[in-house]
Amino acid sequence: MAKNLPSFVCQNCGSAYTKWQGKCEGCGEWNTLSEEDSIAAAAMPSSIRPKRKGRLFTLETLTGESQQAPRLPSGMAELDRVTGGGFVRGSVLLVGGDPGIGKSTLLTQATSMLARAGHRAVYISGEEAVAQVRLRAARLGLADAAVQLAAETSVEDIIATLSEGTPPRLVVIDSIQTMWTDTVESAPGTVTQVRASAQALIRFAKKSGAALILVGHVTKDGQIAGPRVVEHMVDAVLSFEGEGSQQFRILRSVKNRFGPTDEIGVFEMTGLGLREVTNPSELFLSERDLGSPGTAVFAGIEGTRPVLVELQALVAPTSLGTPRRAVVGWDPSRLSMVLAVLEAHCGIKLSGHDVYLNVAGGLRIQEPAADLAAAAALVSSLANAPLPVDAVYFGEISLSGAVRPVAQSSARLKEAAKLGFARAVLPDTARGDAGAGDVGLSLNTVNSLTSLVADIAARSEKRLRPAAQG
Repeated sequence: MAKNLPSFVCQNCGSAYTKWQGKCEGCGEWNTLSEEDSIAAAAMPSSIRPKRKGRLFTLETLTGESQQAPRLPSGMAELDRVTGGGFVRGSVLLVGGDPGIGKSTLLTQATSMLARAGHRAVYISGEEAVAQVRLRAARLGLADAAVQLAAETSVEDIIATLSEGTPPRLVVIDSIQTMWTDTVESAPGTVTQVRASAQALIRFAKKSGAALILVGHVTKDGQIAGPRVVEHMVDAVLSFEGEGSQQFRILRSVKNRFGPTDEIGVFEMTGLGLREVTNPSELFLSERDLGSPGTAVFAGIEGTRPVLVELQALVAPTSLGTPRRAVVGWDPSRLSMVLAVLEAHCGIKLSGHDVYLNVAGGLRIQEPAADLAAAAALVSSLANAPLPVDAVYFGEISLSGAVRPVAQSSARLKEAAKLGFARAVLPDTARGDAGAGDVGLSLNTVNSLTSLVADIAARSEKRLRPAAQG
C-alpha cells in the first residue's frame, strides 16, 4: 500500500533528504531545503517480483553514414549564428537571462518570423495573459503574424493540445518554472516540478520533431534557477546578457550540441524591439574617448567572431587602508593577477591606488587574451599618458611577466584593419601566424610586460620613474 513520506529537497541542486537540515550537503547552500510530499510504494519481495526479459537492440558502427541534422532558420541572423545555423528538428533550447532583459521580446520576434514564413509556431506563456502578449506583439509591429498563443501551465494539457493537427515547428514555453505536471506532488517552481515538467516537454519534442525553447529564470548571480540537471537534459543553453542602462544585448551560447559554444549574437534594444547588430565592433567603438588616458582597444574573439571593444581603466590615489578594486565586464581574479604582475615584475606600486576597470558597451569578456589590453589601460591611466588611438592590443600575461600567444591572431588583425586601425601590439610569437603579416597593420610585438610598460613610460617618465625605482 502506498504511503506519503516527507522529503526535503534542495531548491538549488536537487539533493533530497529524509529530514530538514540547515545546510545542504550537496551544494553547501544554507536554508535551501523545502518539504515536498513523495509517494513511496511498499517494496515488493524480490522472490515474487516479476522478471522482465530484456529487449534486443541493434548495435551500430562508427563507419556508418551520418546525415547532418536539418535546420530551420529563424529569420534572425544573430539568433541563427548562436544556435549554429537555425533550429534543429526535435532540439530543446534553454534560454536564461535577468528579468526585463528582453527574453520574451526576442522569442516573440522569432516565433512571428517563423509564422510569417508559413510554419506553425506556438507561444505558451505561464506568466502573462494572452492580452499582454498581444500588446507586446502590437508594439513590435508583429500583430499580423499567425502565432498561436495560449496562457497555460499544465504540461499534460499543453502536450495534448500541441499533439492535435500538424506538429508545430517551434514551441516556446515561457517559463519552465511556472509549469506543473500531475505526475509529481509538489508546488510549481520546485525542483521536482521543474525537472518532471521539463522531462515531459522534452519527450514530446523528441517524438514530434518540434523545436522547443524553454525560458528559465536566473538567480542573483546569473545562474539559471532550478536543478542543473535541466541544463544537461537540453541540447543548448543560451544566456541573454546586458546591462539595464545599456541598449546592447548579448545572446551567448553556453552549451550547444549542434554548433560552437561561446558564440555570441549582438542586439540593440529599441522602441520597436531588438535590432540585430551585424558589426558589433563598430557599435562598441562608436563612442570612444579618443586621446584620453586609461583607454585601450582590445581585439578579442567571441566564438568564431572577432570583436573589438574598448577597455577603460582609472587608477586614482586612495585615502583608505584597503584600496578599492572594481571591475565591470571582466574577471576580477584576472585583474588581481595583472596588478600583481605589474607590481612584482615592472615595479609599479598600486597598493596605494584605487583601481577601476570597465568594458565599454556592456560586453563581458571571458578570454585571457585581454590581459595585455587591460595592463596597457592601467599603466596609461597611472602615467596619465594616452595610448595611440589607432592601436589594438591582445595577448595573455603569465605570472612571470611574459606575454603569451593567443589563438586566431590573423582574424583579430583583419577585423582591426577593416575598422581603420593602423597598428597592433601583440605577443612576439604571433608574428609568424598564418596571415598575420598580410593585413597591412604595423605590428609591435612584445615578449614581456616590462617592454610594454617601458614604452608607455617613455611618454610620461616623470610619473612612472619614482614608482619603478620603488
